[in-house]
Amino acid sequence: MSPFLGEFIGTAILILLGNGVVANVVLNKTKGNNSGWIVITFGWGMAVFTAVFVVGQFSGAHINPAVTIALATAGLFDWAMTPMYIGAQMLGAAFGSLLVWLTYKDHFAATEDGPAKLACHSTGPAIRNTGSNLTTEIIGTVMLVFGVFYLASPGFTSAEGQFLEAIVINGQEVGFGLGSLSALPVGLLVLAIGLSLGGPTGYAINPARDLGPRVMHAILPIPNKGSSDWGYAWIPIVGPVIGAFLAAFLFMAFS
Repeated sequence: MSPFLGEFIGTAILILLGNGVVANVVLNKTKGNNSGWIVITFGWGMAVFTAVFVVGQFSGAHINPAVTIALATAGLFDWAMTPMYIGAQMLGAAFGSLLVWLTYKDHFAATEDGPAKLACHSTGPAIRNTGSNLTTEIIGTVMLVFGVFYLASPGFTSAEGQFLEAIVINGQEVGFGLGSLSALPVGLLVLAIGLSLGGPTGYAINPARDLGPRVMHAILPIPNKGSSDWGYAWIPIVGPVIGAFLAAFLFMAFS
C-alpha cells in the first residue's frame, strides 16, 4: 500500500468511527441516542487506535496534518512529502464523513436540530470566545503531538528517530511515523485529551478532521442542516497548526 493511500484510508477510518460515534449519540432514534460524552470520547479513542493499527505499517499513520507538520518541523519527516500527506488526510476525512452520512442518513432526516447535525461532522465551541477557543485547540494539540513523540512504540530507537518508526518509500527513508504497536498508547492519549480538554471546543486537534467533514456538511443533501459555521472553521485549523509547531519546538528543546 502506498503512503498516500495509507493516509487516505487511515484518516477515513478515523472519521468514520469518530464522527460515527458522535452521530450515534446526538442524532434522533439511534440505538445510542443521548448516551453521553464518555461514549463519544471513548469512541474517538478507539477510532484513533483502529486507524493507527491498520495503516501504521504503510504510512506511519500521521492521519493528522498537525502530526505531519510537527514531525517535519522537528526534522523527522521530509517537508517535500508534507503536501502529499496532508492532501491524503483531507480527502480521507471527507470520504469518512460521507460514509457517516450514508450510515446515518435516515437519522439525519429524523433530527430537527441543525447544530447537532453539524456536530456529526465538525467541532464547535461550548462558549464562543475566539481567544479562548483558539487557546484550547493549541493546548490540546500540543498535548497530542508532544505525547505522540514519546508514546510511540519503541520499534525504532535511533537518536534521530527517538521512538518513532522509519517510513521507507521505494527504498528511501523519508521520515518517521507511528507503527502499529503505537495504536493503543496513542488511542489512550486521545481518550485522555477528550475527557480532560475536550469540553470547551470538542477537541478538533486535527485540521483534516474538522475541515474535510465541514466541507461535506456544506455539500451533502442533509435536510434542515443549517449553517456550516464557516466563521468558526479557521480555529480548528490554525490552532492545531500553531500547536504542532510549539510541540515540535518543545520536543527539540528537551530531546
